[in-house]
Amino acid sequence: MDLTQAAQAHAEWKVKLRMAIAKKEQMDVRTVSADNCCPLGQWLHGEAKTRWSQLPAYKDVVTKHAAFHREAGAVATAINQGLYSKAEGMLGAGTPYANATSAVGSAILGLKKDVGSTV
Repeated sequence: MDLTQAAQAHAEWKVKLRMAIAKKEQMDVRTVSADNCCPLGQWLHGEAKTRWSQLPAYKDVVTKHAAFHREAGAVATAINQGLYSKAEGMLGAGTPYANATSAVGSAILGLKKDVGSTV
């Protein structure tokens, strides 16, 4: 798992959500909200859990990754309800979504630091 790429992929969710707002597209809220559907989540709940579940940095990533997906799911729900202005506002600076994005990015990089070149 390339953790730098995983952090970037989660930062790019904002673009995906904004595109859905712009195109007024429906989103799969269940998948967006689940922390085990993206490649990072599958890795965290699989190989990484086996190898590093005892590390505080691993536990931190799992917690913050789940929180990120809950917030992304909340934005997707607003989009699906046609609340496009609300959804756009949910992506702004200082919002729970923005805070969760920053937190998961930092947590991923913290895990990368702790496990080094083994991932």
